[in-house]
Amino acid sequence: MRFQTPLISATLIRRYKRFLADVRLESGREVVAHCPNPGSMTGLQKTGARVWLEPNNDPKKKLGYGWRLIEYPAGNLVGIDTSIPNRVVHEALKLGKIKEVVGYDEIRPEMKYGENSRIDFYLSQAGLPDVYLEVKSVTLRRDAGWAEFPDCVTARGTKHLNELRAMVQQGHRAVMLYLLQRTDCDRFRVAEDLDPAYGAASAQARAAGVEMICYGTDISPQGVLLARPVPIK
Repeated sequence: MRFQTPLISATLIRRYKRFLADVRLESGREVVAHCPNPGSMTGLQKTGARVWLEPNNDPKKKLGYGWRLIEYPAGNLVGIDTSIPNRVVHEALKLGKIKEVVGYDEIRPEMKYGENSRIDFYLSQAGLPDVYLEVKSVTLRRDAGWAEFPDCVTARGTKHLNELRAMVQQGHRAVMLYLLQRTDCDRFRVAEDLDPAYGAASAQARAAGVEMICYGTDISPQGVLLARPVPIK
């Protein structure tokens, strides 16, 4: 997935009201950027951090910049845009890059299912079991090398796990795909201490046959691409 407009660097001043961030451009001018992440963004809001913005000149948008990446020492990048993982995964599915679910011709995003929910991707192919695939963006890192999800309590995430488990019980395949939006982790685990309910639902889903997979990403100011599989604890 390539960014539509080349990113420019800036310095983070503060994030506030969930969807807004004050930043300082390299010219010294301070502007307000859209923050496309409604979550807690634990560890991703350090004042003075280098961030990467995508400029836009769309008159329909109120803000002229969208915050896409935050950069850490040694050049490690983290993607903060929660819309990017689905775009990366959709592209990878069409190219057959996710080995666990190759061979499916129909790839339908955002299909209604469960209790007033939408599955990120529904895959079907004659002769193969239908696949219900949910994608979660992973940005939390507390210990060296470990990426974790969730970064706070997520009742919505727990609901998704329970609905995937129900799909398995109905005879379908269900896959939870954790996508690491950071370049400094090579292992993944569920943050059970941050959300015990999610941790319990994850264990129940796995025991019921929900497939848990994790992939890393290659991140640069040019774009975000699916990378290697990542082991899950």
